[in-house]
Amino acid sequence: MIQTRDPEPIGRVVATELKPATPHQFHFWTANETTIGIGAIVRVEEPGPGKREGGRVVYGVVTDGFAYSDLATPLHDVVSAEGDPARAAESPSVRQEIRLWTAAVLRQQPEEPLQPVPLGAVYVASDADVAQALRMDAYVSGAQPSGIPVGLYTAAGLEGLVVDAVLSDSAALSAHLNISGVSGLATKTSAVEFLLASIFEHFPAHKGRVAALCFNVKGPDLCFLDRPGTLDDADRRRYERLGIVPQPFQRVRYYAPFKADGVNLNTLRTHPDLVGDVEPLVWGLSEVLDFAEVLLNRDDIDAKADAFIDFLSDRVLNKEFDDGFGGGHRVQTFADLDGLFRAIFDGLELSGRSDMWRTHHIATIRKVRNRLSNISTRCKGLVTDDGPSSDLPWGGFEDRTVYVVDVANVDPLGQDLVFARVVSKLREHLERRDLGVEAVVVFVDELNKYAPGDGPETYVRKMLLDISERGRYLGLVLFAAEQFRSQVHRRVVGNAGTTLFGRMDADELATPGYHVLSPAVKIKLATLPIGELMVRHPHFTQPIFVRFPRPAVLRGRDGVERFPPAADLSFEDAVVRQLARLDRRIRPNQVKDLIAERRPDDVRRALAAVRRTRPDDALAYFRRMLGARVAPATAPAREAVPPLNPISEEPY
Repeated sequence: MIQTRDPEPIGRVVATELKPATPHQFHFWTANETTIGIGAIVRVEEPGPGKREGGRVVYGVVTDGFAYSDLATPLHDVVSAEGDPARAAESPSVRQEIRLWTAAVLRQQPEEPLQPVPLGAVYVASDADVAQALRMDAYVSGAQPSGIPVGLYTAAGLEGLVVDAVLSDSAALSAHLNISGVSGLATKTSAVEFLLASIFEHFPAHKGRVAALCFNVKGPDLCFLDRPGTLDDADRRRYERLGIVPQPFQRVRYYAPFKADGVNLNTLRTHPDLVGDVEPLVWGLSEVLDFAEVLLNRDDIDAKADAFIDFLSDRVLNKEFDDGFGGGHRVQTFADLDGLFRAIFDGLELSGRSDMWRTHHIATIRKVRNRLSNISTRCKGLVTDDGPSSDLPWGGFEDRTVYVVDVANVDPLGQDLVFARVVSKLREHLERRDLGVEAVVVFVDELNKYAPGDGPETYVRKMLLDISERGRYLGLVLFAAEQFRSQVHRRVVGNAGTTLFGRMDADELATPGYHVLSPAVKIKLATLPIGELMVRHPHFTQPIFVRFPRPAVLRGRDGVERFPPAADLSFEDAVVRQLARLDRRIRPNQVKDLIAERRPDDVRRALAAVRRTRPDDALAYFRRMLGARVAPATAPAREAVPPLNPISEEPY
């Protein structure tokens, strides 16, 4: 609430030869009992007549504090108490104590000419002062405001609204976001969940549509975004102050690969009440071949192998292809590709040529065949040998929708493939402007693992660097979280326009990247309570502490307790569950009778076709995709071949 009467000053700027007031820093004293503390925002008014008619006003944030008396040395206090601490209280007079504070300048009005801070009265900043000090007036007012709330300023006993200018770019979100903090205490995931809710609520309509794509890489962290969590009255008051409806995300779509059996989903969201909302994520040769370098060992794949893989991608895949020996091929799956390789090897052997095929050496072809054939084995469940794929809805992303790709239980190789392909597809569609939305927030946790500052260059790290440096003009915004900011690639964190810090480890704060912070700010960072963050942003010339409410979604640990994951189903029951999800009229016995004595691979292909097509009569379409039942054929008995007559005196 904006104050309408002149407030009482709480301090006064003081300047000495050793501690002068400068254009970027000043000192002021207060009474011993004060609400001021580290992180509080204050206002300084230039003294003298006419200050209400355009006098200089300076806004600052408290960065350090001191307390001392008139003692010259500690020895004087010892002598006055005769060496007994208990007698110090018997002193006939109380020594005068001073509280001196150091503040960094946030803003001066007028901004030119830039001058030292005047020796004026110091006031606690009001809501209006906070908006002026943080330069929020540039984007929270006007005909088309573009501010996104990131929390509440709560210092000095106030709760003023702090709005971060993450939407100052007219084309998309202005910058990426990075959040650091120790594991379990910095509430990094909770902060991102709250920020996504804030973006969905306040993203301006004139800037277009926005969606979020989150990679769940740790247990059940993001598995229950569509379920309500527990909020107290204080959280509800904060939501009301921030202008956000405290409710779970209304549109959430989950994707997870299969386990090795090809029918049970590899996710913790397998409770019977929830598993029906999880779409399978299955890729084939067409989706994987362009990202083969993610899966292949770079020490083993040389330039010749790269050239042959490019040849397969450009000249062979999904095209009518003549192998040169009279055979025609249309390669669409790994099984088709293996058939082409066998035809090449057989043709070379029959023709008497065993070294070259279309300028590619036979050794290179064998190497590539071995490496590619291992992909579907190493990523079983995510990559299929044969059959149709099941992918994200490229071109059909919806406004204010969260897409969660659950790869928490996928091996690191599969995670790398998912990151590389999903983000690359996002870039492609955003460049063509046919994704369905104009801006996408991509959330990646564990940045210390995926974009470390040292170690070998990986495809995923190159991809994250590319997003951080060139993604914002497309509307591709990176929200990344890590425990140790100092160990993340400098170009990734350096390109983040908005930086959040939760509770930090003392060893991390001792690294060179934090030397710009005062000792008092570092101490506060090391002891931040859950739900409080320090924000750094170009509009905020100094770090600001804010508090955000608890996310209105169910926490991962609580979700697992309320919706415990179900045990893996048998092959038949898993097929029944997937079909029944598409058509509730289907009866389990109908499906089990239909797939009895069928090859599992045939059943998986038919099931994938039903998921992709989504026909009105799922069972009839499934039956048609399975084809007619073929009785097993008995292999003809082979004629016995008499053994050769042994050669005398020849042991073999």
